[in-house]
Amino acid sequence: MNVCIIGEGLTALSLAKSLINKKINVHYYHKSKNNNFSSNRTIGISKSNFEFFKKKIFQISKNNHWKINRIEIYTDKIDKENLLEFENDKNDLFYIIKNNELLKSLKNNLSKSKFFKKIILKKDINEESLNKKEYDLIINCDASNFLAKKYFTKKISKNYYNLAYTTILKHKKIENNTATQIFTKQGPIAFLPISNIETSVVYSIDIKNKKKFDNSDVIDLINKNNPKYKINKINKLNNFELSSSNLRNYHHKNILAFGDMLHRVHPLAGQGFNMIIRDLSILTKLIEEKIELGIQLDSSILDEFEKRTRDKNFVFSKAIDLIYESFNLDKKVQNKSFSKILKGIGKNKNLNNYFIKLADTGINF
Repeated sequence: MNVCIIGEGLTALSLAKSLINKKINVHYYHKSKNNNFSSNRTIGISKSNFEFFKKKIFQISKNNHWKINRIEIYTDKIDKENLLEFENDKNDLFYIIKNNELLKSLKNNLSKSKFFKKIILKKDINEESLNKKEYDLIINCDASNFLAKKYFTKKISKNYYNLAYTTILKHKKIENNTATQIFTKQGPIAFLPISNIETSVVYSIDIKNKKKFDNSDVIDLINKNNPKYKINKINKLNNFELSSSNLRNYHHKNILAFGDMLHRVHPLAGQGFNMIIRDLSILTKLIEEKIELGIQLDSSILDEFEKRTRDKNFVFSKAIDLIYESFNLDKKVQNKSFSKILKGIGKNKNLNNYFIKLADTGINF
């Protein structure tokens, strides 16, 4: 069985690793020999997704992840009563991982496999040249290439007019297993611990009013909203634009769109890569079923994958968007009605546990 994966980054490499674990030949098409991914980017992985990743994809080393057992959410100011908190006495809630370190580990592991072949994506390559290689499946994780522009343009999109700034704080050693999110006037800022002396920051700043924020402005805002850290150093800032999208059709014949191409969400809930892992879990299960029956991989897998995932992904994406817009509305009208609802949820143990489970496993219907 031969599969072609086109793309860059963690999604494409995780997908490749899951397939070669099943002894499927993977040709990995990428744009350049050296990919310089930001060392300031981190990802949060929920407990169930983390267990799946370790079992079915790749064993993440103890040095490459950090446990989070409590989440505190505030509105406006850190010195006010917290709006909502999640805590699990029996289990960790999720794990923070440095994106770049996991990428390096995956690349090193894949390079040793006889089932994995890296191919530079040349400018003159097209669908016809891929078909000549007779791939059973072509999985595209790149939203800007010729396949995306030809077959995967119909989507529901939204521009948040936000810039997400990311960095890592170096600070004095503390017990650091609580993630903090504050909904400031400029936008949500998250402090995500990655060790007792380092904390990742993701700050989504509203630029709809066209006010320019330079790096010094953002650093000032980080310091202003700092919940507890005695900062020694703030790493270089990186930023990227934020938008959401949901693809209408997931596949064309034997070509599957995957990863951020299927769904892109606001990072405030930390669910982007978690949604991708859940998709990966369903796709690999479908492939396993075919292999066990001795059936060749074909587009029927992609039909079933779309049926099992598209509606769930759409509802989950819209739920995240609703949270963002509800806080925005509270900020504009200043009646804090949504904040009051969330405080009520926080005081109800059953509802609290339900939302912990929802963030961990996603929607099941």
